[in-house]
Amino acid sequence: MSITQQYIKDIMITLNLYFKEVNFPLNYSNPFELIVATIISAQCSDKRVNQITKILFKRYKTIEDYANANTYEFIKCIQSAGLFTKKTKYIISTAKLITTRFDGHIPYTFKELLSLPGIGRKTANIILNKCFKIYEGIAVDTHVVRIANILDFTKHQNPIIVEKDLMAIIPKKYWNNFSFLIQNLGKTICKARNKNHLICPILQICKYYNRMQNLL
Repeated sequence: MSITQQYIKDIMITLNLYFKEVNFPLNYSNPFELIVATIISAQCSDKRVNQITKILFKRYKTIEDYANANTYEFIKCIQSAGLFTKKTKYIISTAKLITTRFDGHIPYTFKELLSLPGIGRKTANIILNKCFKIYEGIAVDTHVVRIANILDFTKHQNPIIVEKDLMAIIPKKYWNNFSFLIQNLGKTICKARNKNHLICPILQICKYYNRMQNLL
């Protein structure tokens, strides 16, 4: 890949200007609520997650509330998110471990976060980024994988490999909002189907678009 730092800089500056302030799509008021929201968000739309957590966060207010939650009652609260049995198990188990192993405090190291049920690299990166301003990696979801390939940042589909590729070329000063900018682009303009090239802010920079034009 012939990716230059100027190419990356141009894309980041352009997306920052276009999207201005990046708004995180999931609602939360503390680190554990963010953990809950991100676990629920697996294969579920942001809109649906926020609808669920709006009620859930009123019912369960502390980590202890989640640790002591009745499994059946909790499932009823989140069943519209899909995969509700697995998500319920992850959330309750994580709450219990935080209260016992971490004395009720959310861990803020990558290794410790990954030791919690239901928390993978993407979720750990989001928690460290949003709650602790720690940037040890880049959160990679399906939008980031797809757009990173389009922009020639990677040639891989495996999220772990994609993250390594991105960390190798994206300057660390952009890690704090890289994923959120790329996700916004993927959700609103550069969709998997029906890409809206007419309003794409990086149209003239995009290597994918330039290749498509050369094929015409």
